[in-house]
Amino acid sequence: MRNLMVKSLTAAILVGAGLTGHPGAATAADMALRASPSAVGSCSELVFTCENGRQYPLCPIAVSVAGEVVTASLRTGHAGGVHVRLVPMGVGYRYAGPGVWVDGFRGNALMNFGKHSQIACTIEGY
Repeated sequence: MRNLMVKSLTAAILVGAGLTGHPGAATAADMALRASPSAVGSCSELVFTCENGRQYPLCPIAVSVAGEVVTASLRTGHAGGVHVRLVPMGVGYRYAGPGVWVDGFRGNALMNFGKHSQIACTIEGY
């Protein structure tokens, strides 16, 4: 019985991590925004275009070897932007910083400015 539980748990972890090769499994591209390593410091590669008519550029500070944006500056209109960091999620991605967080999956995202202010966005350059 214990052996069956261990096998089931292992299979669940592999499917969740996208390591089984099944077409519906999650991939690394679903878990973080991707940018080329040369995009560090550039604010034109990833831009959130939101329903409120504004655009919020994401300026990568650190990009992993796999090309995932790990830390960035989210330009929200404040001088210098807000420092955000990738938060590990099971599916999709979350970038969180002081007073703002962005939840997304592939090219769609919800930008949150506190508990009661949520804006639907799409990502250009994704």
